[in-house]
Amino acid sequence: MVLAARRVFGRPSLRSTDETDRHHPNRRPNARRPPVTPFEAGVILAAGVAAGTINAIVGSGSLITFPTLLAFGYPPFDANVSNTVGLVPGAISGAVGYRRELVGQRPRAIRLGIAAAAGGLTGGLLLLAFPGAFGAVVPVLIGLALVLVVVGPRLSRALSAHRHAEADRAWPLTLTLFATAIYGGYFGAGQGIVMIALLTIFLPDSIQRLNGLKNVLAVVVNGVAGILFAAVAPVHWDVALLIALGSIVGGQIGAHVGRRLPAPLLRAAIVCVGLVAEVRLIFG
Repeated sequence: MVLAARRVFGRPSLRSTDETDRHHPNRRPNARRPPVTPFEAGVILAAGVAAGTINAIVGSGSLITFPTLLAFGYPPFDANVSNTVGLVPGAISGAVGYRRELVGQRPRAIRLGIAAAAGGLTGGLLLLAFPGAFGAVVPVLIGLALVLVVVGPRLSRALSAHRHAEADRAWPLTLTLFATAIYGGYFGAGQGIVMIALLTIFLPDSIQRLNGLKNVLAVVVNGVAGILFAAVAPVHWDVALLIALGSIVGGQIGAHVGRRLPAPLLRAAIVCVGLVAEVRLIFG
């Protein structure tokens, strides 16, 4: 898919397949990489809008922006870190759009945010140390998350008799959220789908309020990883800025749409986007 896209866009990869890229993924950006063209800038900006919209409603917006950067010849590692940094402002925008649903959730957001921050930092460090290690498990994680989204209400009702009032303090949720945040800091495509699945199972609240909480936790994960990448990784700042501008707009669009979706439609949207993500990850 990437090679075909490169042919369509008319620019060959500049440095994504040589030995240096494979063995030294943390290298500094290649000075020969020209600035983005007006056409590339428009496409990346539009991809940022789409990703910000999807992230605010569901998650997995990286499956739009990340392949777009690959298609324009950016090496996978550079594309990953630049994409993560660029989507942070959009995540903040989406969380702000859900501010009404976040009323009264500050204590649980802080508790779960600590686990999310630790996981995001861990995932970012793993990416710097072991790029490519999680690629095989990404489709499995998203597939499992989709099953959890579908059966989540039934599981939640089954657990209700055993759930205490402060379920957000329970260690199973904390540990699974920490593991999800590790993946989010490493790559992140679909982390929102996994998060909303976990939250709907463990927490007795409406899916809209939990989606708002999910957006806050995504800000924490991406923000911590983004700060790390900005400090030590080869971020392409022109690309990151374009994604950021687009995702800010998209975050507001997604919050406006997502907050008005009935719970069944929101679950259906999550499943549909997740299935598309599965197909793209498995078949490219």
